[in-house]
Amino acid sequence: MDFTFTEEQQAAVEAAKAVFAGVSPDGVPSPALTAGAVAEDLDRALWARLADTDLLSLLLDEECGGAGLDPIALCLVLRESAKVLARVPLLEHSAAAAVVRRYGGEEARAELPARAGRGELVLTVAANGRTGHDPAERAVTARRDGAGWVLDGAQTAVPWAHDADFVVVPAHTDADRTVLALVPRGHGGTVLAEQISTTGERLGELRLESARIASRDVIDTEGAWEWLRELLATGTCALALGLGEAVLRMTSAYTSEREQFGFPIATFQAVAVQAADRYIDLRAMEATLWQAAWRIGTGAGGALPACGDVAVAKIWASEGVRRVVQTAQHLHGGFGADTDYSLHRYHAWAKHLELSLGPAAAHEEALGDLLAAHPLG
Repeated sequence: MDFTFTEEQQAAVEAAKAVFAGVSPDGVPSPALTAGAVAEDLDRALWARLADTDLLSLLLDEECGGAGLDPIALCLVLRESAKVLARVPLLEHSAAAAVVRRYGGEEARAELPARAGRGELVLTVAANGRTGHDPAERAVTARRDGAGWVLDGAQTAVPWAHDADFVVVPAHTDADRTVLALVPRGHGGTVLAEQISTTGERLGELRLESARIASRDVIDTEGAWEWLRELLATGTCALALGLGEAVLRMTSAYTSEREQFGFPIATFQAVAVQAADRYIDLRAMEATLWQAAWRIGTGAGGALPACGDVAVAKIWASEGVRRVVQTAQHLHGGFGADTDYSLHRYHAWAKHLELSLGPAAAHEEALGDLLAAHPLG
């Protein structure tokens, strides 16, 4: 078996490193020191650079100007973005454009993904449901009305909702099927209320009240939402991995320089053991991430459906990112809470990712249900 990344995937990583090299985690006000949102818009300059280097079209085929790469390539780039806390909706945008291109109707497939790949449009996805704990597809209803659809319901904590041109909204029908609606910002029958993340970034509560959506902007293909949901979850695991790696690197540098009793504290056994445990967490997060991304990208079969591999990746990412930042804060001592130092910002982003992924216990329960339904013996 060959576990090395392809030349194309490695080229995407190198391009991402070049783009993110000039990004500083301290480039926006700290969420600990800012009342309300830390900024009114995404990082448009960075967004333009991502578009110029074709990193917004990784998952799109060459016919619409994309690179034709797979979820592994996207996760590699997301990993780099998280290391510098890049303030762009790279995950949501890429996933939304890909699902439209893959499952959308002829008219939507022909125009929207190409424009999104060039950075002319910003896309996001409402994937948190009504409360953040219920299935997103159950939070909104969709019913046919003449030549279009009518949507009612609400989605909470929609990332980058105030900056996006379109929000992909999952909704369930009377036939208990899930459709995906492309809802333009400011569309009639929609209300967008501001919410603030632990990162200090603006989220949106999107309320739909008899919002009418044309049929061309609704994806009713079987499996579209499941594929999009698993891609979003796996991409979030990639963000958690990149953030955790950056935090452990900061911790290693600090403990190598900080001295007590005339020796760097990194040489103390208690410090070394804690750092080693977090390194093991990161390697487990990495292995399970690539397995999930590979299953989504190839559609390869396995003992369990691909959602089982995604659940395992989410278990490790949710627990791992929390343990990494907690250990980092502990080993930094009081310096870790200094708002002139960037660790507190990573801690805030890690908490957001942990909440986005959901509790490991819930994923363990889902995995248990899958194992019961698909005996391995």
